[in-house]
Amino acid sequence: MAETFLTPDQQETLLSIEDLFVEYHTDDGIIQAVNGISLHLRKGESLGIVGETGAGKTTTAMSILRLLPPQVGKQVGGRICYCGVALDDAAESTMRQIRGNKISMIFQDPMTSLNPSMRIGAQIAEVIQVHNEHLNKEQVQEQVDKILSLVGILPARKNDFPHQFSGGMKQRVVIAIALACQPDLLIADEPTTALDVTIQAQVLNMIEDLKSQLGTSLILISHDLGVIARMCDTVAIMYAGEIIEYGTAQDIYEGSVHHPYTDGLFGSIPDLTKNHARLTPIDGLMPDPSDLPAGCKFHPRCQYCTEICRETAPPDHHINGTHFIKCHRCAGGER
Repeated sequence: MAETFLTPDQQETLLSIEDLFVEYHTDDGIIQAVNGISLHLRKGESLGIVGETGAGKTTTAMSILRLLPPQVGKQVGGRICYCGVALDDAAESTMRQIRGNKISMIFQDPMTSLNPSMRIGAQIAEVIQVHNEHLNKEQVQEQVDKILSLVGILPARKNDFPHQFSGGMKQRVVIAIALACQPDLLIADEPTTALDVTIQAQVLNMIEDLKSQLGTSLILISHDLGVIARMCDTVAIMYAGEIIEYGTAQDIYEGSVHHPYTDGLFGSIPDLTKNHARLTPIDGLMPDPSDLPAGCKFHPRCQYCTEICRETAPPDHHINGTHFIKCHRCAGGER
């Protein structure tokens, strides 16, 4: 039996993630990729997820759509709900209703996201046909032409193959596929990483315009704090599978109190008004997810580390109604 979804207007929270744990079971051991994160996203809201490689950002996104590698990736705890439906135990037929239709994802690498043996128009049409069986071939092609025009590609190019497009144009095709059914939620996993700076700006402008036109909610995963500042209403800082700081963009970018890791991220950005011989990196490396440290996961790299940091995991300290930090130093909203 098909699930009954609440509309985004009926449900204030479009997507909610509560205490999510995800592991990868490999021959070398268990990788603890996501360790108890909670997130909430409203209709029309943009959420940015920031962190180093290996922080668990992509695993979180893949968990929402249940795209973790079979037999290897496992959600071992928590709940993921979309419009009143729990996705973690929903039938596969329900997930097929959701993927590409209600929730779409732009994957990291446009070069490997497209089928090289299929024309781009056919790849867009496939998504539309799966979720709109009542449309005939002419109506599907009209939709293909419309979505290509929306992302700035001439409809006449729908019979071209992916290798005939540049990297930026391939990314536009991937975005067209993701937006073909006008989803309620778009997950963009580092959509501009493989692109040069000029094309990055064009793609981000396009996502921003389409989001406002279609009223789509956005989860944007990025290493670039500048991109997140421009695109997102709320920001989550991830480290070792945990959200260590969360708040509005104003809380994160203009607040006076931050997690030491967040301070390190901002400190590693070059200041064009100052003359620096070298950047200021964060000392050390992300911990091995198969052997995470006790206490605060960041303590081996933290210059403020004390004995309590090594022994006890920090609770969430709320600085105000929208800003929380997972750090012993921030108890009571002070440092």
